Amino acid sequence: MVTLDRLVNVLGGYGARLWCCPVSREVALRDVVMHDAADPRDLRGDVYLAVGAESVTAAVELAAAAQASVVLVRGSSPDPEAAERAERGGVAVLLVEPDVSWGQLAGVVYGLVLEGRETESGRGPTDLFALADSLADALGSAVTIEDRLSRVLAYSSRQHLADRARLETILGRLVPEPVRELFERRGVFRHLAESDEPLFVEADPEHGLTGRMVVAVRAGRELLGSIWVECDRPLSDTRRAVLRDSSRTVGLHLLRSRASADLERQVESDLVIRLVEGTPDAAAVLSRLGLPPGRFRVIALQAHIGDERHAALLLAFERATTGFGWSRPGRSTLFSNTVYTVLPGDDVEAARAWVGSIREALPRQVTMLAGIGAGATSAKLPASRLEADECLALHSVRPGTKSAIAYDEAWDDILVQRLRAAAASGRAPARGPITELRRHDSANATSYVATLRAWLEAQGDLAEAAERLEVHPNTIRYRLRKMAEVTELRLDQPAKRLAMIIELAVSDPAP
Repeated sequence: MVTLDRLVNVLGGYGARLWCCPVSREVALRDVVMHDAADPRDLRGDVYLAVGAESVTAAVELAAAAQASVVLVRGSSPDPEAAERAERGGVAVLLVEPDVSWGQLAGVVYGLVLEGRETESGRGPTDLFALADSLADALGSAVTIEDRLSRVLAYSSRQHLADRARLETILGRLVPEPVRELFERRGVFRHLAESDEPLFVEADPEHGLTGRMVVAVRAGRELLGSIWVECDRPLSDTRRAVLRDSSRTVGLHLLRSRASADLERQVESDLVIRLVEGTPDAAAVLSRLGLPPGRFRVIALQAHIGDERHAALLLAFERATTGFGWSRPGRSTLFSNTVYTVLPGDDVEAARAWVGSIREALPRQVTMLAGIGAGATSAKLPASRLEADECLALHSVRPGTKSAIAYDEAWDDILVQRLRAAAASGRAPARGPITELRRHDSANATSYVATLRAWLEAQGDLAEAAERLEVHPNTIRYRLRKMAEVTELRLDQPAKRLAMIIELAVSDPAP
């Protein structure tokens, strides 16, 4: 079922903006009608395309007569009469930009609304749950439809004699890991990747598993998922044929669903890029994305399997954009080799929990790294995106760090990294006390730079500096005097001490 909210969010990327909305954005849309001046029949439909309407007011009147919930009409600055008429008729108004093609817009609207339309039974014509129920009735067994990552897409309502593995799969929306490992060992996934023939999987009481028949669901050569049927013994030839035929029907549904999702992903992706790169109408873009005003964090994700950096990244993006409207908190885009997500809220732990949910949904062999920018208003999202990128880059200097790195806790490391980048570009002083001491250490095998660093980090405490270097405090005093003979330190001046601390952090990082 398509709601007005979803329609508004999608069409926002096609040059249509919500101008007036006297109805709930959760209202269901099931039918589309188009204005035709040459057709005298009374039209009825939830979405009214006012093609050729003389004015916004006229379009609203036509839509109200058609009992529509929303009207699409060309216009830029409607008069107050149009707003009053829309309020009275309970019609939301979407204004279409003059340069937008009605053909393109109509294609998007018809595709969205009719794809989600429900029948009198409450199930859409391509509803996976309805397909699962129909197949279960035909085979006399419980059915589960899963994607290629063993996530549950739909299941039949038939629960008679359902085994423990099926119940855990449905409750968790994912095949339990021990059962997946069992299927892996038995070569089930290899069979699905290579064959279109149904396969019988023997029972395994230890894992709470009765027998199963499974068949691959494909689009051409691409594996989209699988259908699982509970059974004590292999299905008869007749029922195998039913299962094979059903796999093609499910494949068509998954293709349609993916096409619809890809359309929304593209619109969403374009809008998110505008937010993280900076746009003067950030508030309007947030509204198109269905995000509430407030503060946000930008999260940057990268994923790979070994040296392969494309498949895992696409899986991460697909997981981040699974479900639309209010069914997930953030909005995402895939830009270059990074998934960026704008996540509402200022709580860093909530952001980490979201990253964790993405990581858990990916195959175990996927390595995923993440950086979390600081909280920001919509206008400051480009700064949060930069911070997320820098946090992501810190993984290269923090090998072994698997959890997401957040700017709130790593700003000091990021500052030093920025200074190191500046130094690497030749913007650091080429001469000075640190350079001279380093040259002396190299020529005379002394430890003046390490001693100075320990003294500065100990804030002049000789005992603490000596403990760090495992020498006597008198040794520190002696070395400081000798350093003064090599170069002019001026340790009594705070600005000099600060500058030396920064240079040591940038050019001579601690082990």
